Amino acid sequence: MAATNNLIQILLPTNGGDEGVYERLAQELTAKFGGVTSFIRVPAEGRWNTGSHTEHDDIAVIEVMAEDVDYGYWANLCSRLEQALAQEQIVIRCQPPELL
Repeated sequence: MAATNNLIQILLPTNGGDEGVYERLAQELTAKFGGVTSFIRVPAEGRWNTGSHTEHDDIAVIEVMAEDVDYGYWANLCSRLEQALAQEQIVIRCQPPELL
């Protein structure tokens, strides 16, 4: 059985910040991981409670498959994206997919 790669997803707001961030990110990830999938044209909606009310954002999802997870790389990328998109927190998550 072949090694299973990890699915790494980056959840990004679609409003605010430099629009070139998404293209530069896709180029960086393609160069590093050999490919990228972007769900930008049809944004998803993220919702969260702030205590007194619910907030929401339209979000884009960018994902790659990676055999190994370099936590330092992802922490650095997260910090860069938070700064570039003026966000308090960018979510980057990793899942070991079950191939069917």
